[in-house]
Amino acid sequence: MTDYVLRTPIAATARPLVGGLLVVERNVLVYRRTWMILFSGFFEPLFYLFFFVYPLERFIGSITFEGEAIEYAAFVAPALLAASAMNGAFYDATNVFWKLRYGKVYDAMLSTPVSPKDVAVGETLWAVARAMMYSTAFLVVIVALGLVESWWALLVLPACFVIGFGFAGAGIAAVTWMRNWKDFDLLQLIMLPMFLFSATFYPISVYPEVLEWVVRCLPLYHGIELVRSLATGTVAAFQLVNVAYLASLGAVGMWLASKRIDGLLLK
Repeated sequence: MTDYVLRTPIAATARPLVGGLLVVERNVLVYRRTWMILFSGFFEPLFYLFFFVYPLERFIGSITFEGEAIEYAAFVAPALLAASAMNGAFYDATNVFWKLRYGKVYDAMLSTPVSPKDVAVGETLWAVARAMMYSTAFLVVIVALGLVESWWALLVLPACFVIGFGFAGAGIAAVTWMRNWKDFDLLQLIMLPMFLFSATFYPISVYPEVLEWVVRCLPLYHGIELVRSLATGTVAAFQLVNVAYLASLGAVGMWLASKRIDGLLLK
């Protein structure tokens, strides 16, 4: 009895992480037979870089960023890296919809000691892991191409982790409100414009002032600003705001997801 009392607080503290790791382990076992699905996401930023950015660079030349002229490819590559982290996390998080609505995966999990909070933590960790796979691979490519200009780039992968966490939490929370497969069109209606207009391919200064402030509210803009500043060495105090924004997005999303999953499975 004494042993149980002493161990209970420790177990309760570690519980979400332990249960979350069990969910991650389940995903690893599933994807080891469908690894090409993971691998395929690596190519999208490469297509943009080699078939869009480099051809345009012949006409654009350099671009002014933070008062300095840099190659157009060096300006866009960090943005594509941030977008790669976003896509890896967010689109993996949307797999929760099938598991929740059709596969009934979580019904089986919750018959074990795994809780809704464990599910939210585990799926978030797995989505972040997928984001880091894409980010690491693309970072190797742009470093080899000479598109990284500062030693601050050593912090790019931790920055991609924060981006992945933000979009993973938001993605899992979002899909708990989805009613059917058609609702994925709404996600595309949000994600694609955000990718195109978050200062990905041109400086935010090209927008009218009102639209500029709208763009500054987008989560991907904060991810792009964070990675771009690290890759180009233009780091400032504002990057702490980027980190806080994305971390808060992920934490709130993960909390909402755990509450929503709990409520949906109890219906």
